[in-house]
Amino acid sequence: MNDNSTVVLVDDHELVRAGIRTLLSAIPNIEVVGECGEGLETLPIVKKLKPALVILDISLKGLNGIELVSLIKKQNSNTKILMLSMHNNVEYVAKCLKNGAQGYLLKDSAVEELEPAIMNVLQGDSYISSEVDESMLSKLLFDENSPASLLELLTSRQRQILQLIAEGYSTKQIAESIHVSIKTVETHRTHIMKRLNIFDIAGLVRFAMEKRLVQ
Repeated sequence: MNDNSTVVLVDDHELVRAGIRTLLSAIPNIEVVGECGEGLETLPIVKKLKPALVILDISLKGLNGIELVSLIKKQNSNTKILMLSMHNNVEYVAKCLKNGAQGYLLKDSAVEELEPAIMNVLQGDSYISSEVDESMLSKLLFDENSPASLLELLTSRQRQILQLIAEGYSTKQIAESIHVSIKTVETHRTHIMKRLNIFDIAGLVRFAMEKRLVQ
């Protein structure tokens, strides 16, 4: 690693961020230059700071970590991404890696594995937590015949709007938070309902909860 291994830390729990900061402070040549607790705050921070590494949780308000991965990579292609999650779910891992993350570390393993995970990722290698089922992960990553979920019928923007709907945001609040018109949000909502064959808000909320877009 070079002397400028800057890190942005994204997690919605302040105590977790504090714990990870403490672990990072013990790793040579690592400097935390920014942090935040919401998905929608992340992109402008990463765009401004251009860190070498983003350590990213999955469960975030406004825009979840799985969706954020691809958006960060489009915006800052040189920035590496290490997912740090409580979810030991190979579908989540596969989706994050397909979207451009270089590593996936479980929070339970962070004390032992954070430093090697960061070293690997910053050197251009991948790192998968030892507790993840690698054989199942390989099948999801490389089997072209593995079935797509209904969620994958939606665009990244539609998944973001679905999450905001499920979190209780009004149409106006969604429009303001993602900087589009109210009419655009309504059009996206109509397309979401048609693609999922769900035609009421309660149904969309249930679907989002089943797919763990929201807690």
